[in-house]
Formats: sequence, C-alpha cells, structure tokens
Amino acid sequence: MTTQASAGARAPITAIVVVSAIAVMFLLWLLYVHQAPPELASRLQFLPALNAVLNGASAISLAVGFSFIRARNLSAHRNAMLVAFALSTLFLLSYITHHAMHGDSHYPGHSAMRTVYLVLLASHVLLSVVALPFVLVTFFFSLTGRFPQHRRIARITFPVWLYVSATGVLVYLMLSHPVT
Repeated sequence: MTTQASAGARAPITAIVVVSAIAVMFLLWLLYVHQAPPELASRLQFLPALNAVLNGASAISLAVGFSFIRARNLSAHRNAMLVAFALSTLFLLSYITHHAMHGDSHYPGHSAMRTVYLVLLASHVLLSVVALPFVLVTFFFSLTGRFPQHRRIARITFPVWLYVSATGVLVYLMLSHPVT
C-alpha cells in the first residue's frame, strides 16, 4: 500500500477501533453494572433462542461465503458476507435488548460441564471483542476496493467471526439445557 493510500485508511480504521472500544465498554456496563428492571423480566423471553438462530445463520452464511470465494464467485461471496454482517448486526441488537431487559445469565449447578461452559464462554467473549473491529475493518477494505488488504485481514477475521458465531449457539444450548 502506498503512503498516501495508507494515510487515507488510517482515519477510518482509527474511527472503527474507537467505535468498537465504545461498543465493548457499553456491553461491559450493560452486563456488569446495569440492573435490569424486574418488571421487564417476563417480556421477550424468546430473545436468547432468536440470538442462537441469528448466530447459527450467520455461521452458515460465513461458511457459504467462504466456499464462494474459494470458487472465485466474487458476487455471491459479497452477498453471503453482507447477509452474515446483517445477521450479526441483528444478533447484536437482540443481544443488547435481551441483556437490557433481563440482565446476565448464569450457568446453573457446579458440575464439570460448568467448567467447560465457562471456558467456552470466556473464549467466545474474548474473541467477540476482537471480532467486532476486525469485521468492520475487513468490510471497510472491501467496500473501498482495497482488496489486497481485505484478503490479508479476512484470513484472520473469517475464523474468528465463524468461531464467535458458532460458539454463540453452543453457549445458548448449554444454558438452555444445562448438565447440573
């Protein structure tokens, strides 16, 4: 990348990192400081299941998009990735709504599965923090026609995003059907 092109990408990437950091801080506040109003506890109980469906559909769309790019079908790849992005965005909005209304969820019991759950959850949460700016930067490079940079960062973004989407489904399943 030329120096001028590099300078042209610096401000948007900085903005993406700042917005991502603000989003993460908001989510941490929502999960660990915000107290969900008790009167909302019985509303929108379907949101965790919806979140799992959105995560699963995003993972499928990511895998389909990967198969399209391997086949060099750029148009289909772009469409699949836009669908994955839209599904992940809907997930994030639903996730925020759920936690604003219901607070945090805890794995019941103290079996060995709780340890498995906590390790899976920790990797899911840590990689989701990384995924947000990576996804946004990857999209930025693609949408601005910087395809060499897009390809380089997509090699990191894709497995992280896929892992976060797939483990989101597993976290839901482990919470909704706990082994105690």
